[in-house]
Amino acid sequence: MKINFKKNVLAATFAVFSICNAQQNPKASEVQNPVDYVNPYMGNISHLLVPTYPTIHLPNSFLRVYPERRDYTSVKLNGLPMVVTSHRGSSAFNLSPFQGNEKNIKPVIDYCYDQEKLTPYSYGVYLDEQQIMVNFGLSHQSACYDLQFSKEEAVYLILNSKNGEMNWNGTAISGFQLLENDTKVYLYLIPEKLPQTVLNAAAGLLKEAKTAQGANANLVLKYATGLKKLNVKYGISFIDVNQAKRNLEREINSKTVAQLQQEGRKIWNESLGKIKISGGDYNEKTVFYTSLYRCFERSVCVSEDGRYYSAFDKKIHQDKGRNFYTDDWIWDSYRAHHPLRALIEPKKEEDVLNSFVLMAEQMDRLWMPTFPEITGDSRRMNSNHGVASIIDAYRKGLRNFDFAKAYQACKGGIEEKTLAPWSGKPAGELEVFYKNKGYYPALEVGLEETVPEVHPFESRQPVAVTLGTSYDEWCLSQIAEELGKKEEADYFRKASFNYRNLFNSETKFFHPKDKNGKFIEPFDYISSGGMGARKYFGENNGWIYRWDVQHNIPDLINLMGGNEEFVKNLDEMFTKSLGKSKFEFYAQLPDHTGNVGQFSMANEPSLHIPYLYNYAGQPWKTQKYIRKLLSEWFRNDLMGVPGDEDGGGLSAFVVFSQLGFYPVTPGVPVYSIGSPVFESSSVQFENGKAFKVVAKNYAPENKYIQSATLNGQEWNNPWFSHEAIKDGGVLELTMGNLPNTLWGNTPLFYNQYAISSVVPSKQ
Repeated sequence: MKINFKKNVLAATFAVFSICNAQQNPKASEVQNPVDYVNPYMGNISHLLVPTYPTIHLPNSFLRVYPERRDYTSVKLNGLPMVVTSHRGSSAFNLSPFQGNEKNIKPVIDYCYDQEKLTPYSYGVYLDEQQIMVNFGLSHQSACYDLQFSKEEAVYLILNSKNGEMNWNGTAISGFQLLENDTKVYLYLIPEKLPQTVLNAAAGLLKEAKTAQGANANLVLKYATGLKKLNVKYGISFIDVNQAKRNLEREINSKTVAQLQQEGRKIWNESLGKIKISGGDYNEKTVFYTSLYRCFERSVCVSEDGRYYSAFDKKIHQDKGRNFYTDDWIWDSYRAHHPLRALIEPKKEEDVLNSFVLMAEQMDRLWMPTFPEITGDSRRMNSNHGVASIIDAYRKGLRNFDFAKAYQACKGGIEEKTLAPWSGKPAGELEVFYKNKGYYPALEVGLEETVPEVHPFESRQPVAVTLGTSYDEWCLSQIAEELGKKEEADYFRKASFNYRNLFNSETKFFHPKDKNGKFIEPFDYISSGGMGARKYFGENNGWIYRWDVQHNIPDLINLMGGNEEFVKNLDEMFTKSLGKSKFEFYAQLPDHTGNVGQFSMANEPSLHIPYLYNYAGQPWKTQKYIRKLLSEWFRNDLMGVPGDEDGGGLSAFVVFSQLGFYPVTPGVPVYSIGSPVFESSSVQFENGKAFKVVAKNYAPENKYIQSATLNGQEWNNPWFSHEAIKDGGVLELTMGNLPNTLWGNTPLFYNQYAISSVVPSKQ
C-alpha cells in the first residue's frame, strides 16, 4: 500500500549488504530473548521508494519515535523526535538541546551524530559536534530523555511545534500541534530543573516569551553554564493538555530512563514471545522477529484513561472499557496482518474490528473505513477490504463486535460509496455502470477523464477495482449468509463472479474493457496503463492482477484451462523478463520491485501468488518459491526489505511464511502450507493452547515436504483448517532436499465456504 509523491530514498548506488550497524547485533551466543533478535535497521535503505523506519515504540502504542533524517545514509539528525503521529509521519514535536553561540539557535537544530544505538524500546545517540549524549526510554503515551552535556557553556533546550502553540507556566511546557482534519496532538513536558529564562526563537532573534503560536511555534529554555545533566519527561495526548499531563503522571511519575527501558524490554519480550522458534541461523531468526516486531507497529490504541479522541467525528468518546484503535491501512493489512493478529491476539483483533464499526458510526455515512488514520479515514487505494477482515475473524470464532452493524457498514461502503480509488465521494455514474454491466469501465485510449469521482492522478484502475470489488462482494455474501439473509447472500454471491467479465479468454489475462464492452487494444500486460499502470490496474501491472481472484481460485484455474495451463502460466510469470531496461520499467512501475520475472515481492497484491501452486496439484513449487523469495528478498541488512513495508503489510507475510503456512483467502478459515524455515515453531494462543510446526529431518537445504501428519494423523493435503488448530495441535512435516511431487498433489480442497453453486448469468 503506497502513498503518492514518494521520494526516492536510495541516495547512492553503492552496495550496502553487510549486517547493518554491527554494534546493534549481539553475538548469537549472547541472545537470550526474542527482542534481542530485532534489528530495526533492516530495510532502512529502500530498493526504490519508501524504506522501513527504525521505530521505537511499545506494541500498538500511539507514542512512536524514530530518528528524523532525510534517509538512513544522512549524516544529520533534525533535532530529537518526540512523537510521530502516523506510520511514516514526521515528528509532531521536536526537542533540540544546544550549547554554543545564541546566534545559531533556530527552531530545529541539525545535528551531526554518531554511536546511535536503537532497539524497539530504547534510543541512544551522541551528538558529536555538540558533545551531548542522549538516552531515551518510553512508555505507551509518555517518554523521557536523559541529556548529558560536556561543554562549559550555557545550555539551551528548544521545544518546537511545527504548527501549533507552546506555553510555559513556570514549571512545564504545554502545547499542541495541529494535524490534518482539525486533529491536534497535545504535549505536556516537565524539565527536571527550572531554566534561568524562557525565550522564543523567530526570524533569527531570541526574545523572552512564555508563549508562541503558529508555524515553528517554539520556546527555548536557557540554563546557566555548568549544567551537566538534564532529564526531560513528557506526555502526549489526542484529547487535551491535561490528559497529556495525566498520561505522564500515570506512566512515568518518578521512573528513570533505565527503568522505562527495562519495562519496555519486558513488554516486547512478552509480545514477541507469543511465537517461539528454534533451528535456523541467527539471520533467519533476526528476519523473523524483526518482521514480527513490525506487525505490532499498527494499529495503534488511542484510548487514554477510558476516553479517546476520534477524528472520524471530531469528538471525545468514552471507550466503555474497550480500547479504540486506528491507523490501519486496510488495503494491504487485510491480507496477512489481520489474520496474524486473529491467530495470536484475537481479543485485540476484536477490539480493532469493533473500532472499525465505531468509526463507521461516527462518520457522516455508515461506511466501513478503508484507510483509517489518526486524522480520520483518508479513503486511499482501491477496494473496500475491511469486509474481508470482518468475515475472516467471524469464521475463526471472533465474535466480540457487532457483526450485523459491521455488515451494514461494509455494504454501505461498497454500494453507496464510489468505487473510484482515493475518493470518499458517493457512488456516481461509474457505480451505476458497474451494477448494470458487472465491471468498471476503462477509458478508451486518448479520452480525457470527466467523471468527478475519479482522482486525477490515481485514475480509475478499472481492472483492480473490478477484481477487488468481486472479492469484497464475495465477503458480503458470506456475511449475509451467516446472518441468514439468503436473498442478499445470493445477490452478492452472483456479483462475486464479476471478475469473469474482464477475463480475456484468448490471452488468459484480465483485460480492461471500455463502456461498449470492447477490450482496450492494443494492449501490453507489462506496461500499458501509464504511471503505476493506474489507468487500468494499480501500482502493479497485468501480470500481478492476473491472479487477483483470492475468493475463487478453482474458477480461475478453470478459466485458464485447468491445472496444467494454470501452472504453466504461473511458471511463465516467474521467468518473464521485464521487457525493457530496469530504468524504464521502474520509472513507470516504481512499486513493482522485488522482481522474479514479472512477479513482484515488494507489493501486497503479490503475497498470495506463490501459494497458488498448492491449488493446482504442484505444492512442491510453492515450497521452492517461498524459500527462494524469503532468502533473497528478506534479509538481515539495510536493504533487506524489497518494497514499501506498511507497518506490517509485508512483514506478516514473512512471519507466516517462515512458520510454514499462509492465509491465502481471508474469509476462508484455511491455511495453505508452504515450507517452514525453522526446525520447530510454537504459536501460543490466548486460550493457553499452542500450535506447533515441526520440521523433521531439518536442514537448511531440506525445503521440500516428503510426508506430513496433522495432530497425529497422516496428512496429504497442502492446507489445514483453522478449526483443526484453534485448540492447539501439531503439524509435523518430514523434509527433504528434493521434491516429492506426489505429496499434496490432489488440488487444494476448497471447503464449503469458498465454492458457490450459483452460476452467474451472462452480463
